[in-house]
Amino acid sequence: MSRTAEPQPSIRRIAIVGAGTIGASWAALFLARGMDVVVSDPAGDAEAQTRARVQAAWPVLAELGHVTEGASPETLRFEPDLAQALAGVDFVQENAPEREDFKIDLFARMDAMLPAHVIVASSSSGLIMSRLQARCRHPERFVIGHPFNPPHLIPLVEVVGGDKTSAAVIEQSIAFYKAMGKYPIRLNKEVPGHIANRLQAAVWREAIHLAAENVASVADIDAAVSQGPGLRWALFGPHMTFNLGGGAGGLENFMNHLLGPVQTWWDDLGAPEVTPALQRKLIDGVNAEAGQRSIADLVAARDAQLTALIKALRR
Repeated sequence: MSRTAEPQPSIRRIAIVGAGTIGASWAALFLARGMDVVVSDPAGDAEAQTRARVQAAWPVLAELGHVTEGASPETLRFEPDLAQALAGVDFVQENAPEREDFKIDLFARMDAMLPAHVIVASSSSGLIMSRLQARCRHPERFVIGHPFNPPHLIPLVEVVGGDKTSAAVIEQSIAFYKAMGKYPIRLNKEVPGHIANRLQAAVWREAIHLAAENVASVADIDAAVSQGPGLRWALFGPHMTFNLGGGAGGLENFMNHLLGPVQTWWDDLGAPEVTPALQRKLIDGVNAEAGQRSIADLVAARDAQLTALIKALRR
């Protein structure tokens, strides 16, 4: 599923700033690809959590053929001090809390510590880079590199620059992510939430509306996605899916004959107010759907099935 490219020789040492689930997943991928990785996070348990998550991801990375000969999770370095972690790195993948004020301050501090040529990519799931880079002396090297969770499995990376990001940095970031086995896409303009999260949020909003209206149970609404269009979406996005829905005439035929009914569905879509009562209904519904499976059980099942799906799509 990923685009292939030659590794970028200029990027060998990577700093992961902010551990957590996303940071540890990035670390596992970069380590598997033979990179020199240092992780920095001030939390007291961050190192132990990161190493455990990297070890847990390694068998899946090996199964997918992502582990370069000689790569090892044992080469991971952990450095809680930010300045020491950034010393001598070629690329930074930032995964700090999703708060604009926090990231603005963090970016300004990293900007002062790093040589001007080092690219800083943010995993931000929806913030605007033009705002985040506002206090930096070298804003041209800051870019969004938003992965989908978990980054060591899901190929997508959304790449978008701010007003002051250089075109060369965007291209270099895309080339680097390709070399890591990812599938980067370039956004032509900044929008809150980027692309994938906006699409995901739109589907969830309607799913919440359907649950609020008692159209079906939470479990059956989830099944309507996972056992239906979700399977097609693993192969094609919405435009190509409806292109096939138009038969031999493709999307043009679909629009000529079926756009009218679809428009009536759009007109009837909901905008639910997620009250405390509705929140409780959704939480109880998803807990019933999960049954006796813990979050850890669900994550393990998800990752195993994602691995099988990715392998199948390569055939």
